[in-house]
Amino acid sequence: MASEQTTLTVPGPHGEREMRVSSPSRVLWPDLGLTKLDLARYMVDVGEAFIAANGDRPVALQRYSDNVEGDQFFSKNPPKGAPDFIRSVNVTFPSARSHPMLVLDEPAAAVWAVQMNTVVFHPWPSLTANTDNPDQLRIDLDPQPGTDFDDAVPAALALKEVLAEAGLDTFIKTSGNRGLHVYAPIEPNHEFLDVRHAVIAAARELERRMPDKVTTAWWKEERGVKVFLDFNQANRDRTIAGAYSPRALAHAPVSCPISWDELGSADPKDFTILTVPERLRAVGDPWADMKEHPGTINVLLEWWERDLKAGLGELPFPPDYPKMPGEPPRVQPSRARKQD
Repeated sequence: MASEQTTLTVPGPHGEREMRVSSPSRVLWPDLGLTKLDLARYMVDVGEAFIAANGDRPVALQRYSDNVEGDQFFSKNPPKGAPDFIRSVNVTFPSARSHPMLVLDEPAAAVWAVQMNTVVFHPWPSLTANTDNPDQLRIDLDPQPGTDFDDAVPAALALKEVLAEAGLDTFIKTSGNRGLHVYAPIEPNHEFLDVRHAVIAAARELERRMPDKVTTAWWKEERGVKVFLDFNQANRDRTIAGAYSPRALAHAPVSCPISWDELGSADPKDFTILTVPERLRAVGDPWADMKEHPGTINVLLEWWERDLKAGLGELPFPPDYPKMPGEPPRVQPSRARKQD
């Protein structure tokens, strides 16, 4: 018996493409009964804004073998059988090895990724023309236990001021969960380690201004009831869910760009694959002009050097990274004290 399938007409820069969707009735979000076809239609509806935000970048695919409550895996190498209009680009990973990664250039490519059981899209902060030098500075505000989205809001507003003092325009989106993602477009003149240092400098400045509310402590036991400023998301091959990407949570949320004026009244639960298409039609894309005025991280790197002279050194890297210059010991503080 032939498997169930359907086709969707997907508009794009090269005209319309007919894209096959197999098993369209497979339920991805059991609590809502939302299917693979619902997700594919969502990608068609938001396709232009999605590609504007995530296109022309290496992208990792978070794929699910059944539904969002089941097994998942990440595809970094392009899956087999990609259509001929989908390309890839070689990138260098922290191990220094180089591999190709998928690139999405049009909405039909995103629909094909859904056909390959992708739910969450993780784009790099660099473009294919220069994958080693990010054109986005990203800061992930991650509420820790005892805090929530409402705690991330004032932190994000204060971070906007910090980055403005450093000469950067900022854009914001919900994470799709409890957090917020702050982006600043930058000229791609510095490699990942420099951008990481710029992020740390901004995070430390915010921490000085809001010491009871935010933290840069890498070890969870030291974070307290605060919003964690996740500087390690600025590392090479560390990504966050892209703008307009669905998230694999029960209510089918979307990591949704919003305007700064909306932030005070925004409820992240309102942004789902059911509501965001109409929102886009009604209010437009808050990130539409993001690429028009890139800044530089020069001031932030000056702050980094200032903090180094004041005795604030490098911060820990993710555990799977090679040992990095100046990095403190990768030992949980409580364990280190016991060893002493």
